Amino acid sequence: MKIKPQVVTRFAPSPTGLFHAGTYRTAVFAYLFARHHEGTFILRIEDTDRIRSKKVYEDNILETMSWLGLSYDYLHRQSEWVKEHESIIKNLVNRNQAYVSPEKGEDGVTRELVRFRNQNKVVTFTDAIRGPITMNTTDLGDFVIAKSFTEPLFHLTVVADDALTGVNHVIRGDDHISNTPRQILIYEALGATIPTYAHLPLVLAPDRSKLSKRKGARAVSEYRDLGFLPEALLNYIASLGWNTGGVEEIFSKEELVERFSLDQVQKSGAIFDEVKLRWFNREHLKKISSDRFIAEGLPFLSKRMQGILKESGQTEVILSLLRERIETYDDIRALEESGELEYLVEAPIYEAEKLKWKQDPDLAVTKTHLEATLGAVSKIPEGTWTKESVREAVWSYAEAAGKGSVLWPFRFALTGKDKSPDPFEVAGILGKDETIRRIHTAISKLAHA
Repeated sequence: MKIKPQVVTRFAPSPTGLFHAGTYRTAVFAYLFARHHEGTFILRIEDTDRIRSKKVYEDNILETMSWLGLSYDYLHRQSEWVKEHESIIKNLVNRNQAYVSPEKGEDGVTRELVRFRNQNKVVTFTDAIRGPITMNTTDLGDFVIAKSFTEPLFHLTVVADDALTGVNHVIRGDDHISNTPRQILIYEALGATIPTYAHLPLVLAPDRSKLSKRKGARAVSEYRDLGFLPEALLNYIASLGWNTGGVEEIFSKEELVERFSLDQVQKSGAIFDEVKLRWFNREHLKKISSDRFIAEGLPFLSKRMQGILKESGQTEVILSLLRERIETYDDIRALEESGELEYLVEAPIYEAEKLKWKQDPDLAVTKTHLEATLGAVSKIPEGTWTKESVREAVWSYAEAAGKGSVLWPFRFALTGKDKSPDPFEVAGILGKDETIRRIHTAISKLAHA
């Protein structure tokens, strides 16, 4: 049964760079928690750093949120709330809960900083993930909340904006735990309701260091460009530090919303593993429709290859074959660049010796097996040529004579590759005439070797 009281969460990125999966994990958890409780999810662009904030980074945030399917109910930018922040700061100063402190900076310029008057008290809060946390604020001293009345800093703006928008569940990384006592003090000074905090364990690099761009972490938008599915990345990010307690790992967004709970978030850091992410993507690729796979996968082929496939009428068949061999759409591009697809549109060139199975004594044995294979597939009636009919025609002979001895030269004659799909798949694509033509070529090579 879903809890009905209104839950309000937020994701509050700064548009000062491209963000990796560790940052978006916060967005995913805040989104899933809000949607699970039929609440509100807010996207807040924290753009008060006028020098480092760039529109290109804000655009990237919006595009990534849309691509991941993280729809928000409300969007606002901190820079649009300057008057609200100024009013709050002046109110704190007027009530002697903050004061103006002229201080000379390293550049020699004196600035009138605004400091919050610390009460030197013990602050206790119950974290939804970590339980009760108690911190003594005495060592914090009076801390800066603004460079001026119109230049608020993080501790002030985060509390003000959360209070103004009714955020009652703050879900963020555990590197913010040390910030929480200061922010609770500001909440109390404002007379605002203190939210429930849930501090997530950090996402770690494979060496267990903090995941970061310096460690080679990719921007989430780069995974999009590399041909990952948004639902796969969403599923994987959700798995970083959270699980249902069962063995099942593959979930749709709707299933994640239904099952998500902060009670199941782990306290230890989660390793971001691209190998595991690729596995998630492969599993999700299996679930999408053929039409979607073709529409999304085709652009990863060169214009030349797209034209060849279109002319041959084999686009759907060949892309369907590739579907079994890839983990991301970008693997399609890699297969083409390695020459793996050339044999589908052009007869391969190779030396006769390559046709021999490693355990066969000589090329004469190979020639005998290819001749038998040719005889078997030639008998397949017109109009019934499929990978299944080819397999049925050849399989009993292969079992009797040795699968490697029969199927290796058959496949190599069709592809000229050490690694490729099985000969039945390839023959089904090439068709009867081209398959027979390539077997004839192989037999001729062996006869003249």
